[in-house]
Order: sequence, then C-alpha cells, then structure tokens
Amino acid sequence: MNTKTNRLFFIDAMRAWAILMMLQGHFIDGLLDPVFRDRENMVFSVWQYFRGITAPVFFTVSGFIFTYLLIKVPQKGFENPRVKKGIRRGLQLLLIGYFLRMNLFGILTGEIYDSFYLVDVLHCIGLSILTLIGVYLFTIKRKKHLFPTLLLGITIVLFLFEPLFKQWTFSFLPNAIANYFTKANGSVFTIIPWLGYATIGGFISVLFNRFKDYKHLYEVAISLALVFGSILIFASSDFFLYTHRITGIQLFADIFFNNYLFIRLGDVFVIFAIFMLLRKFMTNKIVLSIGASTLSIYVIHFVILYGSFTGLGLYRFFNHILIPPVVIAGALAFMFACTFLALKYGKHESEIKGNIAWGIDYVKNQSIGIYKASKPIRKEAFHKARLFLLRILGLVKN
Repeated sequence: MNTKTNRLFFIDAMRAWAILMMLQGHFIDGLLDPVFRDRENMVFSVWQYFRGITAPVFFTVSGFIFTYLLIKVPQKGFENPRVKKGIRRGLQLLLIGYFLRMNLFGILTGEIYDSFYLVDVLHCIGLSILTLIGVYLFTIKRKKHLFPTLLLGITIVLFLFEPLFKQWTFSFLPNAIANYFTKANGSVFTIIPWLGYATIGGFISVLFNRFKDYKHLYEVAISLALVFGSILIFASSDFFLYTHRITGIQLFADIFFNNYLFIRLGDVFVIFAIFMLLRKFMTNKIVLSIGASTLSIYVIHFVILYGSFTGLGLYRFFNHILIPPVVIAGALAFMFACTFLALKYGKHESEIKGNIAWGIDYVKNQSIGIYKASKPIRKEAFHKARLFLLRILGLVKN
C-alpha cells in the first residue's frame, strides 16, 4: 500500500488480470471448434477451470474497489461525493450494457430484438454498485458493524439459496426485468447470485479499510485468504453433504451437487492471497493502466468479437470453427488489440470527449439556427395549411 495515496496496487493488477483472462476466455470459447473441447485433455481442463475464475474475481474486485472508495472519504450519507458518482456510474454501466446489445439494422427497420433485453456483466455490475450504495445509505446512521454484516449476509443468502432461486422463472415480471433474475430467457449473468461476489468484495474492503494502519495487515490478510480459500475449495462440498445427512434438508444436497459458488469464492480468496503476496511487483504502469481501463476494454472486445450495433463481429464469421493453434494465436492478438485500443483511447480520452461534445454543440447550434431561419417559412406553411383545413370544413369561402 502506498502511504501517500493509500492506493492498493494489487487490486488494480487483479482487475487487469481478470479482464485479460476474460478476453482470451471469450475468444477461445466462442471460436474454438467443439471437437477440441475434450475435458479429458489436461490442458483444456485446466484452461476451462481458470476461465471459470474470471467472472467471480471481476465481480469481487469491482465490489471491493467501489466500496473502498465509498467508505474512505470523511463525508457521510448523501454528502459523500462517491454516492453521486456511484449512482452515475451504475446507471452508466446499465446504459452501456443495453447500448452494446443494440442492432442498428433492427432499429432502422423499426424492430428491437429480444437479445437487447438480455442481461450481461455490465448490467449486473451496474446494479451491484447501486445495491452497495443502497446498503451503505441504509446503514450509515446505524452501528458501524451493520454495513459489513449486511454485505456478508447478502452473499451468504444468495449463495445458499441459489438452487431455489434458479428454479424460478419470474414469469410474472416483464422479460426486461425478469432477465435480471433468471437465465430462462437467455441472460448470461443475473443479479442472483452474482451480486453476492460484489457484496463479499465490499465486505473485504471494509476490513481492509478498518485495519489499513495495522503493521502486519498483509501477513494476516494473506494467511486468512489462503485458509478460507482452501476450506471453501476442498471442504465446502463435504460440509454441505454432511449437513444434508444430519438435517435431511434437500437444499444442502442440491448445493453439494453443484457447489460452484462457494468453490469459486475459495478461488477468489486464493487469487487475492497470490496478488497480495506479489504486491511489490504490481506497480508496472502498463498493468495499472490496463486495470484502470477495464470498461473501455470490455466495450471494444464486445464490438470486435460479438459485433455490437452491426452484428458483424468475429463470432459471426468464425463461430466454433477454429483449430487450437489458430485460436490461441488469435486470442493473443485479440488481447493485444483490445488493450492497445483501450489504452490509446484512455490517452486521448479528454480530447475525444471534447470533440464529441463540440460536435453535439455544433449540431445543436445549427439546428437552432435552421429552426429560427425557417420561422417565416413555417409561419406561411402553417397559415396555408390552416386555410386549407378551414376550406375543407366549409368554414371559409374560396
């Protein structure tokens, strides 16, 4: 931790690692020929397991970063500037999520495809940020321990009852809203249970903030992360099976047969421990820049791979047809291209936004000018149209 800025560089590095793993994971999963998806193959099996770690890490880190920034400022409640920024950020992610699923050809024909209403990573992270703000505001005037307790409680409830939640189709809700809670209509991610990773990230950040001045913070944090991670990975399934046998409650058996949430949470703790252990090597400017550009990288990768707006992405032309050597080389090139473009955008972001703002103002001013200049023409056209209608109705003579 930098004593001057209190910036947790290992968190930025974790976010950079997660976004890069997401890039290669989406590319390979979308374009690799199914004939090579052999789970008996150790290389493919290891790749698949680590691919499953990416989303939990990304959600947890997102919750950690936002909550850490939210609670470290002295202002409380709505006076906290992070509250307004967080609300804007959450709504922005929701809008971008829908924006990326737009299809221009459909809009031109007056049709909105069902895929537009599907929920993905950005929607869930945006809604998770808004939820964190809601919990923060609800607990701000209460005892200090209530905020982290509720965050931890949300995670436990969502993870424990996930076997029940996933059976609900939420058919009583409009599809656009139901898609946030169920995958029945094709949503990739849903707020149940993925919000749980964001809230556990918030819980961890509260602990980091409260013990930030503790001399042996990292030694204790690394040890606890490894212990809890190992328990969740290697012992949680047996625990739920044993609990089922003792209580006879079917819910625990259901968790045992599909215990991906708690095992992945264990993976997250282990990843935290590894990055904390190597934190002194996590100050590379490029790595930190990638960690700070995850939204740009995500948007660019979505456009190139899935063809946002036009449908003309790599996925359309190479869907599940590439052989391993080609898909691996392509994934590396894809990772480089997306990060390069995102970093270039970040370098010129203010200039680009300035040009966009200038363009909007120019169009706005031109429109106002045209509107004012056409006032006599509009007045004359309105007068003639009025007379025409009155003549048709027989209220005036020719």
